[in-house]
Amino acid sequence: MLEVIGASKSFSGKKALQETHLTVGDGEFLSILGPSGCGKTTLLRLIAGLEWSDTGSLKLNGQDITRVVAHKRNVHTVFQRYALFPHMTVFENVAFGLRCKKVDEKEIKKRVEENLDLANMRGQGHRSITTLSGGEQQRVALIRALVNTPKLLLLDEPLGALDLKLRLQLQQELVAIQKRVKTTFVFVTHDQQEALNMSDRVAVMNQGRIEQLGTPNEIYEFPRSYFVSSFVGGINRIDGTLKTDDAGRYFVDVPSLGNFFSEPTQEFRVAGVQGALCIRPEKLTLFSRRPTTVENIAEGVIKSQSYLGTHTQFEVTLKNGSQVSVFQQNTQKLAKKVFQVGDKTYLGWQTNMSHFFPEAGLS
Repeated sequence: MLEVIGASKSFSGKKALQETHLTVGDGEFLSILGPSGCGKTTLLRLIAGLEWSDTGSLKLNGQDITRVVAHKRNVHTVFQRYALFPHMTVFENVAFGLRCKKVDEKEIKKRVEENLDLANMRGQGHRSITTLSGGEQQRVALIRALVNTPKLLLLDEPLGALDLKLRLQLQQELVAIQKRVKTTFVFVTHDQQEALNMSDRVAVMNQGRIEQLGTPNEIYEFPRSYFVSSFVGGINRIDGTLKTDDAGRYFVDVPSLGNFFSEPTQEFRVAGVQGALCIRPEKLTLFSRRPTTVENIAEGVIKSQSYLGTHTQFEVTLKNGSQVSVFQQNTQKLAKKVFQVGDKTYLGWQTNMSHFFPEAGLS
């Protein structure tokens, strides 16, 4: 559906987007995820035609659109500020683009009603925009774009202004609508949970380039860089040196703490390099006694704990002074805490649950 081939963009001599390559499949829901200033909105604006790339090209269904003006691309954008017309009704807002195209009034009525039904707003076309809730305005902005049957719909943080409960509800509604209309969605967000929850694939951006592109599972469980591992979900970092034993197994030597087996990806398998052993909080298990069935064990003391209903979050100080977080699932209904602040504890994890990243890639 969409190809971005070596596109880049600079503003006032500063590169906002490095040479970027990206393909998006027909009917795919792709999220572009990253912190503020990483280039994700710049990339979206290049696709929309609101900015032109300095280098490279863009193709939509095989046709070059690199220098095609925005209104001729059949690409629509929904922004965080929905830009609805307050003096118009819901019906008139949704019908606006069709009227600009001089579509027959009977066809306009049919298509608007179909889209109101799609957004669970049947019979509400007469309402004033000023009477709508934030969630209802978001739905109207979405179907105002969809009623024009775009080949590609771009969404620039459209849920960012909503409260958490409503945002979670609308995430599910957006996905359901996208699957029904089968339109390709490219969704920009800085919210990791949002991207993992909604997308077929996620492109994680940092400093103007895509660091990793993959399914939500691939991004979270198999990060290819320290930035991806730390930005998408929580991560514990323990610095050490990568080494190998006599059997050829890799382990990380951590001063004043011990040796811990790891399975670094092929490109990072360089014995003697300094780096970081990284483990997600939920991959760690707390033990009151040293376990005998776990490959990697580190000794520490519980510094604090927070009961969060579904799980308890522990902060643990390891023997070498490192601080780590542990998420322990509350699988049993207990009247009192199993661990107390100040208790000695042992952290255990399996080798394939950790990642190793060399010092050169840490920032």
